[in-house]
Amino acid sequence: MDRHGVGVHRAVGDAPIIGDANADAPQARRARRFPLGLALGIIAALSAVSNASAQEAEPRSYSNTPVGLNFLISGYVYAQGKLAFDPSTAIADATFRSDTGVVAYVRSFDVAGQSAKFDAIVPTSSFGAHGLVNGEPREREMSGLGDPRFRVSVNLFGAPALSAKDFASYHQDLIVGVSLQVSAPLGQYDSTKLLNLGGNRWSFRPELGISKAWGPWTVELAPSVTFFSDNTDFFGGKTFSQAPIYAVQGHVIYTFQSGIWMALDGLYFTGGSTTLNGIKNDNEQAISRAGVTVAFPIDRQNSVKLSASTGITSRTGSELTAVGIAWQYRWGEGY
Repeated sequence: MDRHGVGVHRAVGDAPIIGDANADAPQARRARRFPLGLALGIIAALSAVSNASAQEAEPRSYSNTPVGLNFLISGYVYAQGKLAFDPSTAIADATFRSDTGVVAYVRSFDVAGQSAKFDAIVPTSSFGAHGLVNGEPREREMSGLGDPRFRVSVNLFGAPALSAKDFASYHQDLIVGVSLQVSAPLGQYDSTKLLNLGGNRWSFRPELGISKAWGPWTVELAPSVTFFSDNTDFFGGKTFSQAPIYAVQGHVIYTFQSGIWMALDGLYFTGGSTTLNGIKNDNEQAISRAGVTVAFPIDRQNSVKLSASTGITSRTGSELTAVGIAWQYRWGEGY
């Protein structure tokens, strides 16, 4: 049993038929195509899971915040699900689970009289995948740092830059903002393995955010698109490319007088088909997710947020359910 590649490293990397003198025979051609199809099938399923995880819905991303504040956030997310493959890949009953710890820092500041934020997120994960390859059990266990993400969010309208003292009299109406998130290829990566916590590539996600309040109710909508650079050292030097992913998330939020708020979350994204060494794969994603988020203050500096989400529909057939908890501590001017 190969513990380091879900049985895939051996099937793809050690296929003896490649380069064989009888490579023109039909049987050889089928064997040569099988490793590529296997790799692309795995990429399709894992892309669906990783992208759903990375694009979890985030309510109140474009709410107003007093400037000059700092936020330290520590969180944990548990996720589990199944990976669906084309039957030709000979992989069946594939499941996964992951434990992810997150540390984040957020700073609010003033841009042209409107509030803005910078945040840095560093994830650490433990991931395990299990399945049958040609009827034989295979597994892959890994842990380490994922790719860190950095984001700048700027409100363009409806969220004036206010001190903590002046913010007490602020009441939201319509907020319009934009953000840019960048993921850096600094996570754990081994080009000899098909599964990794880091992607060995950059990603860029511009987003538009619209938030409208009616008394204690707030409705938010945020469309975005994610662009990816190529991974030119994928699984032994291959070139892996991915088309942009188009997403939209929406939230309906109710804020109680006590400061507790609750959100119903929805997320839909599509696109993200992959190409390996110039050969395109028919694995475009179309995934919808729903969830709930509840946050409550402990005191003036501390708050806790709970979240849960699950897949509703998936073109790939993969499934993902996640639950999380996060603690937030804030300090700065006026606190």
